[in-house]
Amino acid sequence: MDRVSAFAPGNISGVFKIIYHEDAAKMHSLGTGFTVKEGVVATVSRDSQTTVLFNEEQIRFPTVAAVVRELTSQPIRIEIATPLPLGCGFGLSGASALATAYAVNALLSLGVSDLELAMIAHVAEVENRTGLGDVCAQYHGGCLVKLREGHPLDAQQLSVREQPIHYKYFSPIQTKEVLENVEQRARINEAADEALGGLEEFTRSNAVDFSAYVGVSKRFAINSGLLTDANVRRTIEEIESNEGAASMIMLGNAVFGTHSFEGAEKTTLVKQRVQIV
Repeated sequence: MDRVSAFAPGNISGVFKIIYHEDAAKMHSLGTGFTVKEGVVATVSRDSQTTVLFNEEQIRFPTVAAVVRELTSQPIRIEIATPLPLGCGFGLSGASALATAYAVNALLSLGVSDLELAMIAHVAEVENRTGLGDVCAQYHGGCLVKLREGHPLDAQQLSVREQPIHYKYFSPIQTKEVLENVEQRARINEAADEALGGLEEFTRSNAVDFSAYVGVSKRFAINSGLLTDANVRRTIEEIESNEGAASMIMLGNAVFGTHSFEGAEKTTLVKQRVQIV
């Protein structure tokens, strides 16, 4: 094969707890999120040097480059295409890393297992401080809860139906800056500990109330100190005034909700996972 493409879904995180470890393979997050129908398509081919293009523009993408280096010494051209915005909480770094891993593995017939590919993508995310838990969600697909410390790819599927989701992003948040701020990490983890109890209850339900799920995410956004953007606050209030539920997308100054609102984009919560396309 001359070219191979793989798809990985975007992921909207609502709650995260930072599990710090010096070993990147053991550093991850607990919490919750769900995958959406839009995501990343990574198309890879052999080339004279390794280059990464994001929506046809050449960029420096250390997380993706790290995945390629881990899998092969051959130079690879990676073309990433997505309708979603980078740096606004849709897990595009994780999706790009995971889709690239799957595509390179297929292109070069490396025979690496799906689990190993996901761990390579996860480690690349951690080492480059671009994410902690999106790869796990994109590896499984669906609405997930992560409760087991020390197991970066372990998750439980919540009984949440596929459904429309409305969102709007205003500006990015640099994940690296949050992860490296000791005081902010402590406040995030304290808020997450409170949220995890409610999330664990959802795992025992045969039909999770999605509005209640969003409510847990909103309380975390407030208690963690991450919900500071005036546009995000105002949009959440607008959705709630129309009897919807809404919260902040982690990590971005962006909103997701159950009801449409002015300027919203529409997506769908799906159970689709990473795959060759």
